[in-house]
Amino acid sequence: MDLQERRQLDMAGQLARVKRRTRPWRSIFALALALAAVVAQVVWGLPLTVKHHGDYSDSRIFTAHAITVSCTVAFLVFGLAATLGLSGKAKELLEPTIGAAHAGVVRYFLLLVGVFLVLVVACELAGWPISRLVTAGAVTGVLLGIAAQQSLANLFAGLVLLFARPFRVGDRVRFRAGALSGQIEGTVVDISLTYVRLQTADGPMLLPNSQVLAASVGPLPDPEPPAAGDAASR
Repeated sequence: MDLQERRQLDMAGQLARVKRRTRPWRSIFALALALAAVVAQVVWGLPLTVKHHGDYSDSRIFTAHAITVSCTVAFLVFGLAATLGLSGKAKELLEPTIGAAHAGVVRYFLLLVGVFLVLVVACELAGWPISRLVTAGAVTGVLLGIAAQQSLANLFAGLVLLFARPFRVGDRVRFRAGALSGQIEGTVVDISLTYVRLQTADGPMLLPNSQVLAASVGPLPDPEPPAAGDAASR
């Protein structure tokens, strides 16, 4: 590696560190802009369901509705950006303490809660009844649940594996189940929300969490070192 390539690698590393440092500030700035959009709508806007308001003229009501639409869209954009950034930062902070898998669960939970709150506040800003959001969310949830049964099964099984911890990363285990075509042995490399990565004698293998949860699991003894006589004969 010549000097120029080293400089390029050093510069890339410095840029990555700068991005990691500025990421939370960008999320906080986005959150501040989202709150500013809420304040602007409350002060100058009108709910879209309001057609008449005191002595407001039609042009003034139209302007207030335009402000409401603009503030609602701005709140959605900046609120979702802040939720995405802050949840990612929380994952980075928690990962050294609780592990990558559990930090990923916390990130997904924060994302779900944040997105739900952003949508609720956006409906309030626009003047739409929250019951519509709840109804639409229920219908969408049912459709997604039907369409992604296997993925959801892997997701919930992954949560059970992460919190029950029948095995840990680095353990040598043996899985036995009909869904896994008999018996699989290897070392656990990673436990994600959908798959367990196993290093076997035949190479790396991804096992769906739902099948792992349904399988019987047992520890695999460490391979015995070769005897002294065998080593000497070699």
